[in-house]
Amino acid sequence: MNSRILVTGGAGFIGSAHVRHLLSPTAPGGTAVTVLDKLTYAGSLARLHSVRDHPDLTFVQGDVCDPSLVNALAERHDQIVHFAAESHVDRSIADGDSFVRTNVLGTQVLLDAALRHGVRTFVHVSTDEVYGSLPHGAAKEGDPLRPTSPYAASKAASDLIALAHHHTHGLDVRVTRCSNNFGPHQHPEKLIPRFLARILSGGTVPLYGDGRYVRDWLHVDDHVRAVELVRLSGRPGEIYNIGGGTSLPNLDLTHRLLALCGAGPERIVHVEDRKGHDRRYAVDHSKISAELGYRPRTDFEAALADTAEWYERHADWWAPLLASA
Repeated sequence: MNSRILVTGGAGFIGSAHVRHLLSPTAPGGTAVTVLDKLTYAGSLARLHSVRDHPDLTFVQGDVCDPSLVNALAERHDQIVHFAAESHVDRSIADGDSFVRTNVLGTQVLLDAALRHGVRTFVHVSTDEVYGSLPHGAAKEGDPLRPTSPYAASKAASDLIALAHHHTHGLDVRVTRCSNNFGPHQHPEKLIPRFLARILSGGTVPLYGDGRYVRDWLHVDDHVRAVELVRLSGRPGEIYNIGGGTSLPNLDLTHRLLALCGAGPERIVHVEDRKGHDRRYAVDHSKISAELGYRPRTDFEAALADTAEWYERHADWWAPLLASA
C-alpha cells in the first residue's frame, strides 16, 4: 500500500464523499482507508454503500474523543483526514457542549495521537464560518478569525490547536476552510436538503428573516477534490480556502429550489430569525487555485437540479430524518 489513511467522520456527508473518491475505480489505488465514525444522527453507513465491499476499506465505529481507540488507529496509519465534527449552527446555539467536546477536544486527541505515532500528514477540514460575517469582499487565509456562533467558535479553536501543533511540534498539519456544501446524501437539517424535503413532502419552506443572507455554494465533489489536492500537494502549516464560486441570497436559492420541484413562492414562510445570524460568508480561493490548480468543476445550476432529482428519488432515505431536522 502506498498510503494508509484514517478518515474521521467518514460516514458523514462530506467525509463519505471523500472516502468514495479515494476508493473510486478511477483512483490510483494502493490506498488503504479506515473510516472512524461515531454514527451519531448525522452519520450513516448508507453513504458508504457503493464501497462497502472494497478490500481496502475498514470501518470502525467510535469516538474521536476516545484516546485509547484513537491511539490504536493512529499507530496503524500514516495520514489522517479529519472531517469529524458537530456542524449544525442551530444545534450549537441550543446546546454547545457537544460542539466543544467533539470539535475541540476530539481534534486535540487526534493531534496528540498523530504526534505520538509519527503520522506523516494531518489534514484538518474546517469552515468559512470561522471568518465571521463579511459586509463585502472575500476572506483570505491570513484574515483574522471572527466566529460568532458556538459552532464557528469551536471550529476556529480547533484550527488554532491544529496549527499550533505544526508550529510547536513540527507536525505536518494542513487546514482547509470550505464554503457551504451541497449534494446528494446530505442530512435534511441543512438548508438545501431541508427545503427540498419539505417542498417534496408538500410542506412550506421556513426561511429565516428576510432571506437575504448570502452564502457561497460548493458542490461536495469539488470540495473533496480540493481536499485531495491539499493532502497530496499542500504545504505543511498552510491554510487553504475552498470556495464554490456561486454566491446567492437564501431567498434566491429558495426560489430556484421551488422551481425545480414545480412549486411556487406561496410555499415560503418567513420565520423568526436565528440568533446571531451572520449576514454574508465569502472566501477567496485564489491561493489553492494558484498553488495546487484547484477550480470548481461543477456547474451550479446543473448540480442543483441533479441534487433536487436525487432527493425526489430517495424519499426513503431522507423522510425518516426529516422529523429531527
